[in-house]
Amino acid sequence: MANEGMTFTQHYAGNTVCAPSRAALITGQHSGHGQIRGNYELGGYEDAEEFGQMPLVPNSPTIGKLMQKAGYETALIGKWGLGGPGSYGLPTKQGFDYFFGYLDQKQAHNHYPTHLWKNEEWFKLDNEWVHPHAPFPKGADKNDPSVYEQWKRPDFAQQRLTNEALEYVEQNKDKPFFLYLAYAAPHAALQAPDEEIAKYDFEETPYDGSTDGGYLPSFKPRATRAAMISHIDEGIGQLMAKLKKLGLDDNTLVIFTSDNGPSPEGGADLEFFESTGELRGIKRDLYEGGIRMPMVARWPEKIKQGVRNEHISAFWDVMPTLADIVGTEAPKETDGISFLPALTGEGQQQEHDNLYWEFHHWNGTHSQAVRINGVKGSDWKAIRYFNGKKGKQPKVELFDLTNDPSESTNLVAKHPEIASQALELMDNSRTRSFIDTWNFDYYKGKK
Repeated sequence: MANEGMTFTQHYAGNTVCAPSRAALITGQHSGHGQIRGNYELGGYEDAEEFGQMPLVPNSPTIGKLMQKAGYETALIGKWGLGGPGSYGLPTKQGFDYFFGYLDQKQAHNHYPTHLWKNEEWFKLDNEWVHPHAPFPKGADKNDPSVYEQWKRPDFAQQRLTNEALEYVEQNKDKPFFLYLAYAAPHAALQAPDEEIAKYDFEETPYDGSTDGGYLPSFKPRATRAAMISHIDEGIGQLMAKLKKLGLDDNTLVIFTSDNGPSPEGGADLEFFESTGELRGIKRDLYEGGIRMPMVARWPEKIKQGVRNEHISAFWDVMPTLADIVGTEAPKETDGISFLPALTGEGQQQEHDNLYWEFHHWNGTHSQAVRINGVKGSDWKAIRYFNGKKGKQPKVELFDLTNDPSESTNLVAKHPEIASQALELMDNSRTRSFIDTWNFDYYKGKK
């Protein structure tokens, strides 16, 4: 895709964890204005108790509704996490004509679940229940591969998603369609088919589930993580081949990116894979490694081949970009700017003055970040942390991304005027949330 399209090197996810990041993509609002600003769980985990996450409210503007209004068939295949079974946040109530996949993102910690969801109905898979946090047997030898057989299952959910996407394209080839294909890997438990794992031969240390979230043990964690990634790569390849076979290739825009940085959960060896390159931070950080995600776009009739683009964009830009493409108006609530001119090279590309994020962690720590573009010849990034203790002063860091993309040197003392500007932007870039603890009041000593 990169060789045949455009790679955006300054693109950002909506947040540093799943639900608020995907909410920013779906609604076109950053986390200072959006409904969902953290992973807000509604309970449930066992197979029969699936409640999901905080749902999007009725009448929320979404990219699905935008595309429906423009006359497109719309589908979401994969991971949702913005409303569980029976809620008003269901994809079929938020602009998607068809849904197949995971409703509860906790369920997506397991890549061999007993079921997925098809629209609003339970879709059974050929798997017996396995808990993604199953403990390693006491006294067992973690170097014995036979111990790990007890957690294997036959029906790989990520393959089901690929198959469903291929079938959906086939069925809708004669009409305009919009497909949001949201794979759930690599994520949490490290699981993949044996034949995919066998393609990799690394020096391994078995993961027994005692660290990194306590997920399912993995005999070959490095090979398994690599297999999860290459399996998705193969699935995207199959999808591209299907578009070409059906004669849809030249006139179809395909965008590939990720919703947050990598995580060590399940024993993933991020250092071995150099998962964030030179960038600092991982999932749950507002450093660049937690939110800056490469984005690749391929559209043969519109995009030149092999182009790298440094236009600064974020998930909330997708909604106005889609509106531009289909010739309709984006909802007025969007925080985004269309990057269609950057894609095609036609017209004047508007730029962001700044980008804003806030993240609310379940452990009581909270953070804000703002990227200020093109001030004093540099791009600046500030992060403010609240550690959950009433009245305790937050920690502030300031980085010069132009000269220090790895965010290694805090420049607050050297550039107090830039830091002050960043903090003012943080205060002014948000509206109050209906979740009280998401408003920083307590942590600023106001309550």
